[in-house]
Amino acid sequence: MKTFQIALCQMKVGPDKSQNIKKAVKFIEEAGHKADLVVLPEMFNCPYQTDLFPLYAEEADVSPTLKAVSQAAQKAEVYLVAGSIPEREQEHIYNTSFIYNPSGELIGRHRKVHLFDIDVPGQIQFKESETLTAGEEVTVVETDYGKVGVAICYDMRFPELSRLMALQGARLLIFPGAFNLTTGPSHWEILSRVRALDNQVYLATCSPARDEQGSYVAYGHSLVADPWGDVMGEAGKGEEILYQDLDPTRVEEVRQELPLLRNRRKDMYQINLKK
Repeated sequence: MKTFQIALCQMKVGPDKSQNIKKAVKFIEEAGHKADLVVLPEMFNCPYQTDLFPLYAEEADVSPTLKAVSQAAQKAEVYLVAGSIPEREQEHIYNTSFIYNPSGELIGRHRKVHLFDIDVPGQIQFKESETLTAGEEVTVVETDYGKVGVAICYDMRFPELSRLMALQGARLLIFPGAFNLTTGPSHWEILSRVRALDNQVYLATCSPARDEQGSYVAYGHSLVADPWGDVMGEAGKGEEILYQDLDPTRVEEVRQELPLLRNRRKDMYQINLKK
């Protein structure tokens, strides 16, 4: 497998959906001049606010957001992990990431499995389950650069999901996410590093840029961790594109040096790999 470049588009998200879409397209076009795989943040077309998810939700087959970003991926000839949007299907709304190949074709979809329900007294209270339905699938897609696992934000806190993606062959895990100013400084980097280290994979997180005036203030600091658990690159809090070269052979090198997955006691675990 050859070295490739990932681009994490840390864009600011506002209340105007059309402007959010235009900005996402602009970021894809800019990143596409250098990168092979482009990532957008969680809820890139919608403020991260539970009561707004039903208002901004789109059906996948007729989504103006997905049409615009898939066309941008095709034009730029890049793989695209389109962060996430509120996806409507019948009476349900999901927090969903759509994944496209360089021809603009849909190759995968991940519906957030673990909904962000949190109550830290005096700091933050948020409950996605008020309006969203949880997904049920492990998402791994084939690319020219190997298998890539995709999950969303709060999914990163549950190690079993990352392990299932790794056991299905993913060498890169991507988490569009929107940690906040309470959980971000404490957990964002350490979770990214430990999930990469646990599974000996590359791991990329892509956050919205910080908007101090928003109802929900994202932490920012999109980053890439390597299979040894080191941070390779990290964004600040504002709008930017973080570029990082990834060498798939590094995964195999680390696994040869420290054979965690090969030496695990399979007889001690009962793992159901969902297809």
